[in-house]
Amino acid sequence: MKKKNYQAFLLTLFCGLLVACGKQQQTALMNEGSATVEQEVYEWKMITSWPKNLPALGTSPEYFADLVETMSNGRMRIRVYGANELVGGLEVFDAVSQGVAEIGHTGAYYWQGKIPGTPFFSSIPFGMTSYEQDAWLRYGGGNELWREVYAPFNLIPVRGGNSGTQMFGWFNKEINSLADLQGLKMRIPSLGGEVFRRAGGVPVTMQVSEVFTALQTGALDATEFVSPYNDLAAGYHTVADYYYYPGWHEPGSTLETIFNKERFEALPEDLQAILLTGAEVMNQTLLDELMAKNNEALRTLVEEEGVELRRLPDDVLLELRRLSDDVVRELAATDETTRRIYESWSSFREGVMNYNAIAEEALIEARRLEAN
Repeated sequence: MKKKNYQAFLLTLFCGLLVACGKQQQTALMNEGSATVEQEVYEWKMITSWPKNLPALGTSPEYFADLVETMSNGRMRIRVYGANELVGGLEVFDAVSQGVAEIGHTGAYYWQGKIPGTPFFSSIPFGMTSYEQDAWLRYGGGNELWREVYAPFNLIPVRGGNSGTQMFGWFNKEINSLADLQGLKMRIPSLGGEVFRRAGGVPVTMQVSEVFTALQTGALDATEFVSPYNDLAAGYHTVADYYYYPGWHEPGSTLETIFNKERFEALPEDLQAILLTGAEVMNQTLLDELMAKNNEALRTLVEEEGVELRRLPDDVLLELRRLSDDVVRELAATDETTRRIYESWSSFREGVMNYNAIAEEALIEARRLEAN
């Protein structure tokens, strides 16, 4: 073969190889694109213990669902149901455990009848504030204990928001002494309800959607709920005259996001991470929203709606704290698992209380100082 013809042959061969490689690469990219387009889309249900559009508590799950869909590029779609739309507000634990829905948004203390130690994962009377409770869960061993006790129920729990320090609640009579609590029917759950009972009151467990009518008809004399932002939206000021603080019963209530364990672990790892990240974002967002909105809502209640804002008398608070200590110690003695949870929680609480005495509390006192 002549040199010129040989060079032409090599050039033709080289160009042919390039074309072939290009076609192979294009085919591979098309196949990759098809795989991406054809990835499975998961359509899940999320049930909550709150009215559908209740500010913060009811709207945060919707925010979570939107965030997860965006982060997953549409691969995870979550439909949110308020209380009583799919199941009752106090049926969330069982429904998620059984797979009726894949996700729930609720409060751990509702399940004390199933797991005695659950109030420690939500709120304890005269216990930790929101940021103290969050710190215990994430860095003090709380999350590990929480997952341990939920695992037999086919559930994975994570933080899903925090109310911050709540108000004590709405009353149709003044509270000037312990005598005024005697026989008072109040919607107040969990350990706070037991303390209230020992103080002479009558605690009632009732889902949020039923409370307004119960107050209106006199079936309840009082109710606790959350704080001014939520309480104003719920309209309790139209059926009760007195608004009492401080919220000794729930100083920093953690809300929970619970996942059906079997369904969650069957997901691709990236979607698992997206769900957990979304729950963490919701946890902080809900607390931030309440902190930002409570002050203006309280001003509206007092200045525009004429609500009587009252502080509980010191002697009442002292007796409630004494009774709370008894109730918590008795709970800790329920069984070995609850004792371990209590010891972890109590040790962490003691440490942060010591620090906050010279940090947060000292600063708050200094802000209130008046120049001579």
